[in-house]
Amino acid sequence: METYVGQVESILLERDGFAEITVSLDEKTEKAVNYEDLTGKVSVGDQVLLNTTAVKLGLGTGGYHFVRANLSKPQVSLSGPGHIMKLRYTPEQIKVLSVEEEAAGFQEIFNSFESLGGFPVAIIPLHSFLAPFVLSYKLMVPDGKIAYIMTDGGALPAAFSHSISALKNAGLLYKVITCGHAFGGDFEAVNIYSALIAAKEIIRADAAVIGMGPGNVGTGTKWGFSGIQLGEAVNSVNILGGRVIFCPRISFADPRERHRGISHHSLTVISKVALTPAIVVLPHLSWSQEKLLKEQLFDAGIHEKHSVVWEYGEKGWENLCKASFSCNTMGRGINEDKEFFLGACAGGIYTGQISGQVGFN
Repeated sequence: METYVGQVESILLERDGFAEITVSLDEKTEKAVNYEDLTGKVSVGDQVLLNTTAVKLGLGTGGYHFVRANLSKPQVSLSGPGHIMKLRYTPEQIKVLSVEEEAAGFQEIFNSFESLGGFPVAIIPLHSFLAPFVLSYKLMVPDGKIAYIMTDGGALPAAFSHSISALKNAGLLYKVITCGHAFGGDFEAVNIYSALIAAKEIIRADAAVIGMGPGNVGTGTKWGFSGIQLGEAVNSVNILGGRVIFCPRISFADPRERHRGISHHSLTVISKVALTPAIVVLPHLSWSQEKLLKEQLFDAGIHEKHSVVWEYGEKGWENLCKASFSCNTMGRGINEDKEFFLGACAGGIYTGQISGQVGFN
């Protein structure tokens, strides 16, 4: 870890416990993030202790400095209910009121739970899938209530996500459940099983979507990426009796061969880690592009375990073009990596169709 002391020069953005600020550091002005749930509020002129590791490494999504402490206001009292700790045994550990706790008032729901009963749950490969997926879902089910279950494979604070903020402000995303060590959602859960039960039985959502926060980890190896947990998510949904819709990561713009067509991450997840069946939703593309996807599916033996559905994503993509907020993935916009976003839109449209047919709540 690398730490430096800087001075707050300006506050660029504040929302829901999140502040994007500029700091003076080594006679340069650089961006930083402050989480009020961890360090309290900051003001212009405050001296702050910064974790500068991500910027020094030249990381993408995580390329900010992060405030570790406000040296001008070193004593912080952040009150609130709950006794469950997240970020456990670190200096930043935070207490939350978890849905499973007695104080939350839902223990009878958990203890009497039997099955999700076919509740539709989509699993998305990257956080940049979330906005196009939800927009497309709402095209199919305008009154549908969709819950986002954010796992701890990427950014841990929900407040870091611009997509969550934009979708909630637009009235498109119903509720957010942060599980594992992820925190800051409308509801907190100890694990993905409790989060799934909460989505259906407590929040009364019509569907759920599981995904990591921004900034997942990859190493260029078959098994070394944080998104591998999505295969375990497939198993979790099936164990509880839900209906799994898996949305692979697709690109024809990514310069890395291992992510061309269906990403090797998604292929590993659904061919090796997911031990139970899913509905794998792919977008209709050009003939040559679909040919490559079909070859990849065949080579990975996907049809032996899963059902494959082809869905049109164009309607969702056209709606995305008119959205009041912009979307990108790995620095590429909706026109530069259209197939990626068509995949997200196709998944949202299909999930919306399933959700509308079932009509849980």
